[in-house]
Formats: sequence, C-alpha cells, structure tokens
Amino acid sequence: MELELKDFDYDLPEGLIAQKPLERRDSSRLMVVDRRAGGVSHGSFADLPSHLRAGDVLVLNDTRVVPARLRGKKRTGGAVELLVVEVEGHVEVVACPDLE
Repeated sequence: MELELKDFDYDLPEGLIAQKPLERRDSSRLMVVDRRAGGVSHGSFADLPSHLRAGDVLVLNDTRVVPARLRGKKRTGGAVELLVVEVEGHVEVVACPDLE
C-alpha cells in the first residue's frame, strides 16, 4: 500500500489541538486507527507498545512549530498569510510596502 498526502487529511477541531504538553508525556492521548477493521480506538501514549507488531515502522517527529502565523492584506484587498516554521539567527521585522 502506497501512502498519499490525502491519507493524512482529516478533520481536527481546533479545540482538540494541544496548546502545551502534559506534565507527564506518557499520559498524552493516543488515537489508534485500525485500517484492517476500519475502527478507531482511544487510549494513552503509554499503551503504544501494545499496538505495535513485528515489522511495524514507528516514525518519530521531534519538530516544533514556531507559533508565528502572520496575516496581512494587500492594498488591492488580497489576503496574505505566512507561517513561520523555522527561525535561524537574528530575525528583524520590517514594514512591507505592499501590505497594510
């Protein structure tokens, strides 16, 4: 089975997105999707080992999102949105003549 970007598209209400990590990381909520049976179950991250089988691949993502979403409007009325995902070194914000 080949994965496609659309396989990762799902509705996630904003109110369910964690704003900060739990004090005990292993008590974080875990959603398990059983693609064979077509079911979804919920548990805690501490349950993860019981869901893994020989041959499974576990991908860890240790990236962090910089909480910087910049929204603007062009003088022509068009919307502009920038999402800052990585900041390196010195950052300086200057006025952009095309944006309000």
